[in-house]
Amino acid sequence: MKIITIIARLVVAVTFVFSGFVKLVDPLGSAYKFEEYFSSGVLNIEFLIPYALPFAILLILAEIMLGVMLLVGYLPKITVWSLVVIMLVFLFLTWYSAFYDKVTDCGCFGDAVKLTAWETFYKNVVLIVLVFVLLLRVKHIKPILSLTLVKWISFGSFLVFLYITYHVLVHLPLIDFRPFAIGKNIPEGMKHIGETPPPIHDFYLENLGGEEVTTEVLEADKALLVIAYNLSKSDKQGFSAIKNVTDEALNKNYVVYVLTSSMDEEYFEIQKEFNLKCEMLFCDETALKIIIRSNPGILMLEKGTVTGKWSWTDANEVFGN
Repeated sequence: MKIITIIARLVVAVTFVFSGFVKLVDPLGSAYKFEEYFSSGVLNIEFLIPYALPFAILLILAEIMLGVMLLVGYLPKITVWSLVVIMLVFLFLTWYSAFYDKVTDCGCFGDAVKLTAWETFYKNVVLIVLVFVLLLRVKHIKPILSLTLVKWISFGSFLVFLYITYHVLVHLPLIDFRPFAIGKNIPEGMKHIGETPPPIHDFYLENLGGEEVTTEVLEADKALLVIAYNLSKSDKQGFSAIKNVTDEALNKNYVVYVLTSSMDEEYFEIQKEFNLKCEMLFCDETALKIIIRSNPGILMLEKGTVTGKWSWTDANEVFGN
């Protein structure tokens, strides 16, 4: 039975650490997923939507810390009982999503590994069985080092994870698993390969006259796109820094646009306030959230290939000023 306990411990710990890490490097992605769960079409608890990001951060930290603590053997009883609780929540949510076809991708592995709703549910069934094995055999979960060392490993890990969370929220994800990552070609990502849906399926740009200009932008030799999925939620101070970048890009003969899903009146107000000299294009809000985890953010393209991405906090790095 000891070998079964060791195997269950390793599988659960590694799964939780991996799952937590791929979300830790992109907590806004998890926050958007929480917003989807809280929406009227799913759990109908929209009053929690403003708290989606704190919920996401707490869940991510809990998930990865439980994995670390189980791995090193720190506070095994508390750890295993916490795993039981969190797995019961995960099991319900994934069953609900799969059975009612509400959230097709729960985001349990972020954007790194995509599973269907039912695959995610069955994965959680296996995990909760392993967690109950650990619950029955908790006395056999011993620290891998001295108690003092595993305590400090756990505490040090928590501090590192907190710093990573802060860093990626101020800047951008440390690892970009999305189809708009640097080096990816957007037109290639929009192509169908057999019956497999393309990774990019809702990138559609429309000017104020209602004309589609997607191809025009993607075929430009040099394009700089300011991404602001929702102008009312944008960090307004970011447009001061972006103003300098867009002016320099225009001087360097870039095609420059602001991409947003907001109404044109909102953009005209910001355009006037910050004296922006670029036009706006409409794009799907979800697509813009996928492109970059900053509102506003900056995307640089060369013939449709992503050559650079920056949060507005790093706008001074775009042209090395």
